[in-house]
Amino acid sequence: MRYLKTSEAAALLNVSPNTLRAWERRFGFPRPQRSPGRHRLYTHGEIAALRDALLDGLSISSAVSRAREGLGADTNALVGALNAFDQARADNAIEGALALRSLDRTVQEVLLNSLDEVARRHGTESVQWAFAARWGNSWLRRAQRLVTPGMQFSTTIVLGDATRDELDPDAAYVRALELLAMRAGARVLGLSVRGIANMSEALATHRPDGVVIAGGALSDDAVARWAYAVRLATGPLPVSVYRRGPQRTRVRTTGATILPGTPGEAARQMIELATHRVSSFTTGTSPARLAADGA
Repeated sequence: MRYLKTSEAAALLNVSPNTLRAWERRFGFPRPQRSPGRHRLYTHGEIAALRDALLDGLSISSAVSRAREGLGADTNALVGALNAFDQARADNAIEGALALRSLDRTVQEVLLNSLDEVARRHGTESVQWAFAARWGNSWLRRAQRLVTPGMQFSTTIVLGDATRDELDPDAAYVRALELLAMRAGARVLGLSVRGIANMSEALATHRPDGVVIAGGALSDDAVARWAYAVRLATGPLPVSVYRRGPQRTRVRTTGATILPGTPGEAARQMIELATHRVSSFTTGTSPARLAADGA
């Protein structure tokens, strides 16, 4: 993935940096990422698509629309491949999307949106969904394996997976949450909520800083038993819930934080909660206060 600084992107478009930032504010496009130093970084693919549209003589609003449509074609290509049960085409479609976007945006804007579209068109009992869900979860797991080697993690999260199986519509979102959290600097220990026995053995070496319960297929009772086993093994930790469903915004772990449905934003908030716990202990905040605030 090639990124451009503001000055480089503006030069490619033959406009000033101020004009580029004005377009970003007005149209939400091109949409930059932020470097660790909080500087704007634009993907070359978006800038190139906008430049080509402007070279055709379009106004800025029309050029933005065309550029967005071109990027949206990636989702159409992936949906078409999944509907045709063509794994090679699906792999090529996602690779094409990665040429224009960051991994985080590709996952959220293309992969997850495509899976949602297959489910909307055919339903989650269809063979199309069975193929698409299996492909999506497999791709996300492969991406996770590429993230971990050599990474230095700032915090550790234990994730209780409360999805049914890989055909659960929440499953790919949970895999995406794990992936994007790892990319943001968190070590994620994923455990099924179904497994409770010997919890202390699993958590003895990982020493988690936070807990997230993800997925809505398993009952609140099952989730509460799992969360209690974690608490016995670790003591009080900040607890978050992710995609537990609109009618189940709280579990029986009082004070749980409800994470947003977008995995990138959910990962950011989840890590902030865990990091706050670490810094609170470092500065002397009492465990009792942390229990009241987070768990």
